[in-house]
Amino acid sequence: MSPHAEHQVAAPRRASPEEMPVLDLGPWLAGGPIEPLVEQFKSACTNTGFFYVRNHGVPQRAIDRAFDATRRYMSLPMEERLRDRIDERFRRGFMPIGVTQHPGHKPDLKESYEIGLDLPLTDVDVSAGRPLHGPNRWPADKPWLEYAAMDYFNATIALGRNLLRVFAVAVGQEEEFFLQYARKPMVQARLFHYPPQQSFTNLELGAAAHTDYGMLTILSQDPIGGLELCLRSGEWVAAPYVEGTLVINLGDLVKVWTNETYVSNPHRVANRTGRERYSIPTFFNLDYDTPVACLPEFMPADGPPRHAPISSGAYLVQRFASVQKYKTPAELAAAQA
Repeated sequence: MSPHAEHQVAAPRRASPEEMPVLDLGPWLAGGPIEPLVEQFKSACTNTGFFYVRNHGVPQRAIDRAFDATRRYMSLPMEERLRDRIDERFRRGFMPIGVTQHPGHKPDLKESYEIGLDLPLTDVDVSAGRPLHGPNRWPADKPWLEYAAMDYFNATIALGRNLLRVFAVAVGQEEEFFLQYARKPMVQARLFHYPPQQSFTNLELGAAAHTDYGMLTILSQDPIGGLELCLRSGEWVAAPYVEGTLVINLGDLVKVWTNETYVSNPHRVANRTGRERYSIPTFFNLDYDTPVACLPEFMPADGPPRHAPISSGAYLVQRFASVQKYKTPAELAAAQA
């Protein structure tokens, strides 16, 4: 059978606590030792690369406001939202259905509002035209969107920095190791809306099966769920909503740092509920010029590592370009037909 043959996708079973463990950050953030948390982190990263965190420091009120603002914005008329359409240079703003399309699949059945690290036009990297660096784009008549989105975004950046400290110790480095590459991190957040689906095939889902590209993803999902992940065995399982937690998963750069000891697992989104689904991921990526290479802890004794050194920013830009195309209104209409 062709790898891109279309077939129905059945609902998978619920992930077990061993497959999707919950890591409690509270004791460490309150001043306790980092080592017990590091051991749990290692286990999760060598098993599925997905886990939950609780007592993570992102205020529940910030999460609730971000979801409220997302629902409010996505309920506006399409012609109004298209005035905020994503710009080709900075990749900020409203992204309608039809823009994201993974090779061999139909366009993802999702729309989003894209934000990132907010940099002024006078910033040296912005003025130099460095990809994905620039100001956020906000509708002037909807201050509530910026307020809620940025409050949540900034809280998840703080969480991302803390997770990088745990990650560094887990891979045999000093706690601050990754933070030296997070001075102007390429962090992005997306306010996602997934309309209800009527059918489910491997070629047309809310989000086609994929791996994330960078370092760490921090995800708030709403209670209806929809996230599904592929275990190392090849079996798909559902990642249920767990109250009071955020979902964390690894991106592709992690397998370069660790010579594939930690890897990014494929995942997808299928909105099987018949209801509107919302989720808000923050993709915590390192500085553009970060040199990504196998760390000493994972260097093989009998030859070179599996991946050559790469630049974080160049890799991310190439991966984004492979799935996101700036389309004219006519092309978007055709993609959604």
